[in-house]
Amino acid sequence: MLNHVYIKDLAIVSALDLDLTPGLTALTGETGAGKSILIDALGLALGDKADPGMIRTGCERAEIIAGFDLAACPQALTWLAEQGLDEGPDCLVRRLLVEGGRSRAFVNGRPATGAQLQQIGELLVDIHGQHAHQSLLRPATQRDLLDAYGGHADLAAAVADLYRAWRDQDRALRRIEAEGADRAARLDLLRYQVEELAGLGMNVEQIRELDQEQRRLGSLGRLQEVGARLLMQIDEAEPSVGDTLRHAGTELADVAGIDPRLAPLQELIDGAAIQVQEAAAGLRQYLADLDVDPGLIEQVETRLGQVHDLARKYRCTAEELPGALETRRAELAGLEHADEDAAGLAAARDAARAAYLDRAGALGAARTQAAARLGETISGFMHQLGMGGGRFAVALTPLDPQEAGAGGLERIEFQVSANPGQPLAPLARVASGGELSRIGLAIQVATAQCGSVPTLVFDEVDVGIGGGVAEIVGRLLRQLGSERQVLCVTHLPQVAAQAHQHLKVSKFAAEGQTHTRIQALDRQDRVEEIARMLGGTQITQKTRDHADEMLGCAG
Repeated sequence: MLNHVYIKDLAIVSALDLDLTPGLTALTGETGAGKSILIDALGLALGDKADPGMIRTGCERAEIIAGFDLAACPQALTWLAEQGLDEGPDCLVRRLLVEGGRSRAFVNGRPATGAQLQQIGELLVDIHGQHAHQSLLRPATQRDLLDAYGGHADLAAAVADLYRAWRDQDRALRRIEAEGADRAARLDLLRYQVEELAGLGMNVEQIRELDQEQRRLGSLGRLQEVGARLLMQIDEAEPSVGDTLRHAGTELADVAGIDPRLAPLQELIDGAAIQVQEAAAGLRQYLADLDVDPGLIEQVETRLGQVHDLARKYRCTAEELPGALETRRAELAGLEHADEDAAGLAAARDAARAAYLDRAGALGAARTQAAARLGETISGFMHQLGMGGGRFAVALTPLDPQEAGAGGLERIEFQVSANPGQPLAPLARVASGGELSRIGLAIQVATAQCGSVPTLVFDEVDVGIGGGVAEIVGRLLRQLGSERQVLCVTHLPQVAAQAHQHLKVSKFAAEGQTHTRIQALDRQDRVEEIARMLGGTQITQKTRDHADEMLGCAG
C-alpha cells in the first residue's frame, strides 16, 4: 500500500510530507484548494507525462516521492526483482521535474525509465476518474478480472501455456515445410560437396605436412649448396674444422701433464672434435638423401594444388577444409531426417492444438457462468449508486479458432447501459466521468476479493449524486477499504464521514504567493470539516451535532 508521499514545489504545493494509513482516506476541502494535486503528483510518480509547467513558479525543479509497503503485493515484488530494482518489502519511487530539461525517475534509488514507472504503477495504484490511467478500460484487465472473479485464473493460465506450446510447434513445422521446397536442391548440393571434400582424404595435420614437404622440395638446390659448403668447412678442407680441433686436443694433452688444470679443457675440445665428426657424417647422409626422384616433386605440387583449389572454391583456408566437410555432413544428416522431424512436429502440434481447444472450451463455459453472475452483481451496485435502471454485462464474443490466442476462444468486453432504455455499450465509451467513476466503484466493490492492485484512488467519485445515494457510496468505499487501501477526493460529507483517515486540503497566501497544505484531521477537526461540508459558510451547533452523529454512525 501507499504509506508516504513527499511533494516539493509542484504547482501551488511548496512542501508536503504526508503519511497515509490503510483503509479509506478522504480528501476534502474548498473548491479550488488543490485536492487533485495529490492525485496528480501520484500519477507523475507512477509514469504520467511530465509538464515543466507544473513546477512551482520561481522554482527550478519539482520533486515527488512515493513510498510503498509491498508486503501484500507479491506481483510488484516479483517485477522489481526481475528488473534488478528490489530492496526488500519496501519500494520508493522518485520523480524529478526540471525546468528546461528532461524529467528523471528513480526506483529504490536507481535510475528508471518512464516505461518502468508505468509498469510498476499499474501493479501498485489504480486511479479511477477522468484524469488518469484506468486499467478497467483495458481488455486484458477485464478478462483477468472475470477469471479471478470466477475462480478459474489457474485454468486461464493453463490455456495460455497450451496456446504457446501449440504456436511454437506450429511455427517450427511451418519453417520445415517452407524449407521443403528448397531441401531437395540443397540435399543434392550437400551430397556433392561432401563427396568432393571427403575425396581429399586429408586431415589438418596431413595438410600441414604436405605444405611443409612442398616447401622443402622447392628449396633442394639451396639445401644442397649449404650442406656441401658446411661439410667442406668442417671435414674436407685443408685444414678443416675437425683437423683443427683434433690438433688442439693433441697439444693440450702434451701440456696437461705440466698443468693439470688444462685437462678439463682438453676433454671439452676432444668432445667437440667428436661432435664435429658426427655432424660431418650426418651431413654426408643428408646430402645423399637429397637425390630425390623428380616425379615426387610433381606429385606433391599436384596434390597441394588440389588442396588450394578446394580452399578457394569453399572460400576458406586450406586448414579449414576438414571443418567445412564436417559442417556439411552435419547439415546433410539433419536434412535427411527432416521428413521424420516434420512428421513428429505435426503430431505434436495437432496434440497441442487439441489440448488447447479442450481446455479453452472448458474455460469459455466457466467464463459464461461467471459473466452472468458478475453482471448481475455489478448491476445491483449500480442501482445502489444512483444509477437506477442501469445495466452491466460481460459480453463474450466467440472467436474463430484461427483467431484464438493465449486469452482463449472468446473476446471479453465489459458493457454498460447507464440509463434506462439505453443499449449496452463498451465501458470504454461511457461519456460521463462521474458515471465512469461510480461504475468503477461498483466493479471494484464486486470484485474486491480478487483484485491485485493494493491502492485504489477515486477522483470525484461523487459527481452528480447526493442524499441517500451519497451515504451508500461512502459505505461502499469504506467496505472496499476493508480489503484494500482507498483514497477518495470527495465533496460529500456522507462519504467523508465514512473514512478511516480524513485529510483536509486548504489554500493560503504567504509572502505574495499561494500555497496548498494537506493536514490529517483528528476527531474534533473532522466534525468541523464535515459541518462545513454540510452547512456551507454558516456553521451552527446543530450542524456540528449532525456531523458528530454521522461520524458516530460510521464507527
